[in-house]
Amino acid sequence: MFRKTCVASSALVLLAAGLSGCGGGDGGSTTLTYYIADAAQEDVATRCASESGGAYSFNIQRLPNTAAGGREQLLRRLAAEDRSMDIVSVDPPFMAEFANAEFLRPFTGSERQEFSEGVLEGPLLQSTFRDTLYSAPLYGNTQLLWYRKSVLAKAGVDPSRGPVTWDQLIKGATRAGVTLAAQGRRNESLMVWVNALVSSSGGSILQSGSENLPANEVKGGLDTPAGAAAARIMHDLAVSPAAPAGFSTAGEEDSRAAFQAGNGGYMVNWPYVWAAFDSAIEEGTLPANFKDDVGWAAYPRVEAGTESAAPSGGLGLSVSSFSRKQDLAVEAIRCLVSAQSQKEFMIKAGNPAALGAIFDDPEIRQKFPMADEIRTGLDAATPRPVSPYYGDVTGSIQTAFHPPDALSPGSTPREANQLLQDVLSNKRLI
Repeated sequence: MFRKTCVASSALVLLAAGLSGCGGGDGGSTTLTYYIADAAQEDVATRCASESGGAYSFNIQRLPNTAAGGREQLLRRLAAEDRSMDIVSVDPPFMAEFANAEFLRPFTGSERQEFSEGVLEGPLLQSTFRDTLYSAPLYGNTQLLWYRKSVLAKAGVDPSRGPVTWDQLIKGATRAGVTLAAQGRRNESLMVWVNALVSSSGGSILQSGSENLPANEVKGGLDTPAGAAAARIMHDLAVSPAAPAGFSTAGEEDSRAAFQAGNGGYMVNWPYVWAAFDSAIEEGTLPANFKDDVGWAAYPRVEAGTESAAPSGGLGLSVSSFSRKQDLAVEAIRCLVSAQSQKEFMIKAGNPAALGAIFDDPEIRQKFPMADEIRTGLDAATPRPVSPYYGDVTGSIQTAFHPPDALSPGSTPREANQLLQDVLSNKRLI
């Protein structure tokens, strides 16, 4: 966790070398420096600047294409109180860390009402810290279960007929000789999976109320039946014939590749894959009729009688506390996260809108026939822990739950809980 300060530690001074640091910036300029995480954001920004009639323009800066890389670059600049930063694209899990350090300008009560209106529950929860909105939701994200229709009869597991469990999918994929693709790589995607499994079992990675406690008082919630269920499912898939090759190093794109292969069967992944199938078809790497064989359903359950808690992701737009053009930045965000902008972004980038009404748009429904499932998933999605210590939390989970084939429901939850609490108390390093 960091607190803002111009007199930084020697480590932060090194990290901030070459940045504008404290001071700098042009308070009279109408150019807003906008840190984006996706190329489609630039297209929307161009339109918004044009429609502003000269009220503002953008200096676009591109963040690294990984969650950890984006966090590091923003943290380096914000810790240096870089006044050249105005609007920043914040990956939701790191919002609380930045907000707690007073790096982000809180939205006012009226702004909160404006930027919350019509937003689905998942994206809204992950934009709020200590009952204050720090990010205006630009888009949400949730994972679905994708399946190849051609394998269902042999697998004996048909998600189109109702909810299915992880155990059913592992057994069915094994029976059919196909793969069940998930993300086993030691990075943020593994944390997404662990959190979804624990939440789907009715548990939580951190005990309730932890966002208001000092780090050394935070208690983990993993040494529970929910933590054991997560470890068991991950292990069972990893050691089963249904696990794709290289499972312990597989990210989202590796999962998509496994699903597209000849022995692909099932996959959990974000909705961007639907547009990615189109790109692969255009490139000639997939047959023209590939999507005819693809179906989708709600995220798998842990227990048959308990609804799943699908992963929650997305992106929010925040205003730097050190910007000299904060009011202008808020004005620009109004256009950047508008219904028109979210629709454009969903069509161009394939990332779901945060506004529920977008999913009723005829053009969206034509392009995304699974629009209802995405909206339902977003509204029921469970964010990763909204914690000012999230960097340490995710690092501990990724360490304790990797590799998946080495996990044990008898020991992993206890060991993971202890590692998490030791790291937060500065007793151990990861």
